[in-house]
Amino acid sequence: MRDRIIKVILNSHKEFVSGEELSKELGISRTAVWKHINALKEEGYNIESVNKKGYRLLDSPNDLLNPQNIYHNLKTEMIGQNIIHFNTIESTNDYLKQVGNDVEEGTVVISEEQTKGKGRLGRVWDSKVGEGIWMSMVLKPNIMPYKAPFITLIAGASIIKALNNLGVQAQIKWPNDIIINNKKVCGILTELSAEIERINYVVIGIGMNVKNEDFDSILENKATSLYKEGYKLHRVDIVKEIFCQFELLYKKYLEDDKEEVLKVCRDYSAVIDKDIYVIRNNEKELARCIDINEEGNLVVKSEDGEIKEIISGEVSIRGVKGYV
Repeated sequence: MRDRIIKVILNSHKEFVSGEELSKELGISRTAVWKHINALKEEGYNIESVNKKGYRLLDSPNDLLNPQNIYHNLKTEMIGQNIIHFNTIESTNDYLKQVGNDVEEGTVVISEEQTKGKGRLGRVWDSKVGEGIWMSMVLKPNIMPYKAPFITLIAGASIIKALNNLGVQAQIKWPNDIIINNKKVCGILTELSAEIERINYVVIGIGMNVKNEDFDSILENKATSLYKEGYKLHRVDIVKEIFCQFELLYKKYLEDDKEEVLKVCRDYSAVIDKDIYVIRNNEKELARCIDINEEGNLVVKSEDGEIKEIISGEVSIRGVKGYV
């Protein structure tokens, strides 16, 4: 009921909506409307109540990740059209893996906090209340399982395009990190449920540091946030833009068009034409990063001149002088 009330108020374009009108439309008493309005105020909505006029929003709730805020004027057909919202959860990826077979493609789980957020290779991802965007989406592409890693590149390209459209200069550290000023601002975790020749579902987890200002001594030299880099963006605006860009690139991919994804990943690469360490099982090998090939794999040249293809998920990479 609360979602229906805020949807009406959001659609009123900051004009007053009377309590009587809400009461009739929703089939509840005006007292019940008043109680729901007070609950919405406690959630953070800046709603003005005026006697004999009704209720209206004084400003857009662009930093509240409630589903109705994201649905409002969202221009996608599939991605984000079904949102499951939590105030706190262990892991959005883990939750979607539990329900992945039962929800429609494009369903998104988003939470204000993760208590067991995770990155690649079992790493911990700090996901504090209200400081970032912690979300996962489920996809059900009709492709062979071995092609699924390319979806990580789609997510990376989508985030880069979304941030660029919002005025943020960012790069991709292949295959799954988004970088600002050589520090990680966002990570992508792709997990797969599949049989030998078919995919059941793919879960794409996205963790983005938005408001974080303080990082511990271990992270301060390799992690950052949008706020820390001077980008005071609203979380809802970022989420909507990611959904739109992802859907566009994902649809092209399903039509066997990978050109734009590869162009974005190459043009905004933080590692191409740089020396890097390829890390596998705690062993480091120095190499020169040359390109990203048509399959989305990294092409490197080792010190002995051998050209190698690196598949995402097999290794980690690090810059010679630091994180990048």
